[in-house]
Formats: sequence, C-alpha cells, structure tokens
Amino acid sequence: MDMHPRALEQSNSQFGGPIPNESELTAGVRIEPGKSYGFFTDTTLCIGCKACEVACKEWNNLPADNLGLTGQSYDNTGALSANTWRHVNFIEKAGVRENDLAPFQSGWLMMSDVCKHCHNAPCLEACPTGALFKTEFDTVVVQQDICNGCGYCVPACPFGVVDLSDLDGKAHKCTLCYDRLKGGLEPACAKSCPTDSIQFGEIGELQQRARERVGELHRLGAEEAYLYGTPGAPGATGDLGHLNAFFLLTDRPETYNLPAAPTRASNRVVPSLFSGLAAVAGLALAAAAMFARR
Repeated sequence: MDMHPRALEQSNSQFGGPIPNESELTAGVRIEPGKSYGFFTDTTLCIGCKACEVACKEWNNLPADNLGLTGQSYDNTGALSANTWRHVNFIEKAGVRENDLAPFQSGWLMMSDVCKHCHNAPCLEACPTGALFKTEFDTVVVQQDICNGCGYCVPACPFGVVDLSDLDGKAHKCTLCYDRLKGGLEPACAKSCPTDSIQFGEIGELQQRARERVGELHRLGAEEAYLYGTPGAPGATGDLGHLNAFFLLTDRPETYNLPAAPTRASNRVVPSLFSGLAAVAGLALAAAAMFARR
C-alpha cells in the first residue's frame, strides 16, 4: 500500500501508547468521574461546516440519513434521529439583506443541535427497563442490550431527541461520547469543531464562560444574545433544572426548533389522572340522572 511521504517520515509514534488525559490538551479539562460535563454551543460561532456531524457518525459508526436533497436550505440531514446524533440547523432569516447588517452579523442562523442530557431527564423517568441511565459524568445514555423498544422515552423527551431505529427497533441518541470520556478523550464533535462553537467541559465552568460570552456580545451591539438551558433561563423550565448541553442563541427558541418552555412529562401525570377521573365521574352522574328521569 502506498503511503504519503509525510507519513513515512513519521513511521513510528513518539508516544508509547494512548496519551493519558488527552482532554487536557484538546479542551483544557481533566475528565474525572463524579463531575458534571456537557456542551456549551455558541451559535454565533457556527459556520455550518458539519464537521461535528461527520465526526459523530465516524466515531459512533452511524449510517447515513437522507442521501437525497431535502430542499430545506442547505440542510440535508433534516433532524436528529436514531442515526444522526448531531444535526446542524441552517436557518435563513427572511427579509434580511447582507449589506444592511453590521460586519459581525449575517442573515443566517446556524446551530449544531444535540441531545440536551437534561439534569432531570424525562426520558430516563419514562424508561420501564432501566435501559436509560445517568453516567458517572452526569450524562444520559441508552443501553441497547436492555432497551425493549417500547418507545416510552420518545414522547417523554420535550426536545424530540430520542428516536427508535428502523434497524434494531431500539432507542438511540447521543451518548456525549461516553466511551471517549471513560478514556479521557474529548467528545468527537467538540474536538472536530474548527471555530469552537461546540465547547466541552465541566458544566459550572461552561456556564460561567457562556455568561461572559453573552456580556461580550452585548458590548458589541448584539443585545439579542441570550442563553438557553442554563438555570433560570428559557429551556430550563418545567423542573428540568438545567441542560448539560446548552446554547447561546440570538433569536427566539422556536426559530431553532427548540421549545420555549419545555416540561417534564411526569409533571402532567397527576393533573391528567384527576382530569380523567373527573370526566368519568361526570359521565357517571349524567348516566345516573338519565336513568333516574326514566
């Protein structure tokens, strides 16, 4: 097999094995069990290159989705699915002309979407088999060997992330590269992002970094910038607590196909039960009154 000359110059690795704690070199963070990790996605830095999508599919050996053209702008992936765990949204703002904007702005909004790894994960609560579990890194992972394909997690997710595969009938979603975290490696999508739009690290440090970034954008004149998924912000409603994969946005959440006020499905169980019982009681009283008149 022919090899590139540069590869021949470095035929032997200078390292004796895998680099320990490589994430310290690539992301500036040491990965340790018992701490919370996640993503801060700064949409103002996303250039829509889809490197994150490709890296995710390559590392996780995921098949391709939608090989044809969707006709939806430059977005051929369409949405998150059982085979697509990272999806770059391309949103063209109607009525915006490039020559009317400041140099740091454009008529495009781009966002790399992913599982939010909610602090209080609704999908985890809905799973009857324990296939979904919280890892030692405070992330949410599906174990396909335990999943029975019931699909309860699909409607429980307020973000429409979890999906059942047509290949094995099991639930699939982003694992935040659980296998890489255990090896001290930064998640593939964040490592491949050329603009650092996707930033990996400890949640507390990421939230502080995100607040500073919002302040910086406000000083530059982008006063519409805000955080989605941090405590007390849009996206962290309905007892979700906060999202371990949160975003910096410059338009309404719905523009990015995100719910403005997501909630946990378990919060609606008791009210739904009582409303159902009330309906049954009302029907029983109506039936009793009807027979009494006869």
